[in-house]
Amino acid sequence: MVGKRLAVVGWVGSLFGLAGSFLLALNTSYSGYGFVAFLASNCAWLYHGTKTRTWALVVMQVGFTVTSFLGLRNWFF
Repeated sequence: MVGKRLAVVGWVGSLFGLAGSFLLALNTSYSGYGFVAFLASNCAWLYHGTKTRTWALVVMQVGFTVTSFLGLRNWFF
C-alpha cells in the first residue's frame, strides 16, 4: 500500500511540475499560476523524498520550493 501511495505521489508531482512549466511557457495572464503548480509538485516530491530517504531529492526540492515562492512573490505582488 505504501509503495502504491508513493507511486501516485510521484505521478502527482510530475504532472503538477509539467503543468507549471506549461503555464509559464504560455506567458499569459494565467502564467503565474504555474508557480502554484510548482509548489504542489514541490510538496509531492518533498513527501516522496522523505519517505524514500532520497536526501538529494529533498535538498533539490527545498531549493525549488524557495524559487517557487520567489516566483509567486514576483508574479502576484
